[in-house]
Amino acid sequence: MGKDQVFRDEIEKVSDFKFGANVASVFDDMVNRSVPFYGEIQRMLAELAADHAREGSFVYDLGCSTGTTMIGMDTLVEKSIRFIGLDDSQEMLDKCKAKFDEIKFERPYELRCTDLSEGVEIHNASVVVLCLTLQFVRPIYREKLVQDICKGLNPGGVLILVEKILAEESDFNRDFINYYYNYKRRNQYSELEISQKREALENVLVPYKLSENISLLRDQGFASCEVFFKWYNFVGLVAVKR
Repeated sequence: MGKDQVFRDEIEKVSDFKFGANVASVFDDMVNRSVPFYGEIQRMLAELAADHAREGSFVYDLGCSTGTTMIGMDTLVEKSIRFIGLDDSQEMLDKCKAKFDEIKFERPYELRCTDLSEGVEIHNASVVVLCLTLQFVRPIYREKLVQDICKGLNPGGVLILVEKILAEESDFNRDFINYYYNYKRRNQYSELEISQKREALENVLVPYKLSENISLLRDQGFASCEVFFKWYNFVGLVAVKR
């Protein structure tokens, strides 16, 4: 696993964050050092997926990046169920394929290069995962994306959503962000790295409040929704289609 040093050196003009080759090569280290309890979130995702995946249906991972979530789900989900991974970065999908080949991933699967902002075709799904993905979809397109997901889920199917969020009360936002940057400092990110990545993400990652995410899910047809994980400004939700 390559070490994340994407923002180690000073950049004269920081451009918008992109999931290109330089990020794909170190993404696993980046996300493990940048997302609190990432390993536990992945374990919980696999557990939830295993409980709701149904034989004869599909499990979708939207924004699958390097395949970590699918690899985790593979340990618990019934082996005949096909996984379908979508990402808009071919570099991420290439890294995912290389990881699958390395571990001899035997489950039937597909990888598709897809821009989620253009909507998505979901068919015969019992589980759909959006792990730290919806936050990168421009807000104007999120309603349609969640609508497409709900439409493609079978009755009783679930959407598992993990997101970075804003605090409900703005007074807490500054504190939560500070706690988050302390977390990154503990994981050996420098002040320059933190600052430059924040600038790169400013126009790319647009978080909602927890309540706004729940409203989005309910408004697009999900009958019930529950929080399964929360750490300051990170949350995991599971929503069921009836």
